[in-house]
Amino acid sequence: MAGWPNLSDLIVGPEANAPMGLVGAPLAAGSVTPGRCDLAPALLRQTLRRMGRYDVETRTELSTEIADLGDVEIAGMSIEDATGPIREAVAASVAKHPLTLLVGGNNAVTRPGVLGLGLPLEKVGLITLDAHFDMRDLDQGLSNGNPVRALIEDGMPGRNIAQVGLAPFANSRQMDEDAHAAGNLAITIGEVRQAGIGAAVEDALTHVSHCDAIVVDCDIDVIDRSQFPAAPGARPGGMAAHDFFAAVRDLASYPSVYLIDLTEWDPPLDHTDLSALTAARWVAECLAGFEMRRTPAPR
Repeated sequence: MAGWPNLSDLIVGPEANAPMGLVGAPLAAGSVTPGRCDLAPALLRQTLRRMGRYDVETRTELSTEIADLGDVEIAGMSIEDATGPIREAVAASVAKHPLTLLVGGNNAVTRPGVLGLGLPLEKVGLITLDAHFDMRDLDQGLSNGNPVRALIEDGMPGRNIAQVGLAPFANSRQMDEDAHAAGNLAITIGEVRQAGIGAAVEDALTHVSHCDAIVVDCDIDVIDRSQFPAAPGARPGGMAAHDFFAAVRDLASYPSVYLIDLTEWDPPLDHTDLSALTAARWVAECLAGFEMRRTPAPR
């Protein structure tokens, strides 16, 4: 839009030497609640032109370019078959860009995203902003409901996993017990409201501070259902959108965060533009946090 700088101005081609990379992973297979999360990456790109670059609260204007690496070609694939292509696309982006944004698709993209860092899982931390533990059983195969359990089975220690925003009446006792037995840090949405989102993020970062690299999984269903209707797993009483934005900015500012994903956005569930604008704001907060970084983290 002429005279109004917006986020789409910062999107450049895949060959650009940009500080950030964007990878679309339009995966819908294996969802506990079938839907069209595969439509999310395309709609996010379209909505970026409606999100400005100037933050009136900090009086700063975003300027970091994002290399759009396109969507991974996984249409019609199972999670098992899509894992390799997503992992490879993430690996290519992480090798070139200090921060990669991985746009799902459902939450099953988180595991190949973690694997794409190419590090032993003992050295990788995972912070989830999610209403769910994602600890469903693996006996029926991979799904969007078990990426955390799958990563633990792959060898990621619970001391490397912090989960923020867990919702009441959205998880089972067994998932809770298994997560705690593994050593995961679990912070409920009630604890977020009581102590504040800043304290929750600080606790999560402290829990994974021994890790060489960190992945942040932003399952959009952590947000209160009224503020993000297009998340099939969202519940009333979830995280306020402003707390979600603050958490994303804070986490993106941390130099050891190499990958941030956005998952579980099912565009047809919201006939308004509320969910799309919230997702576009996620990109702005990732950029704002990244521009707060002082020095790159060693690897």
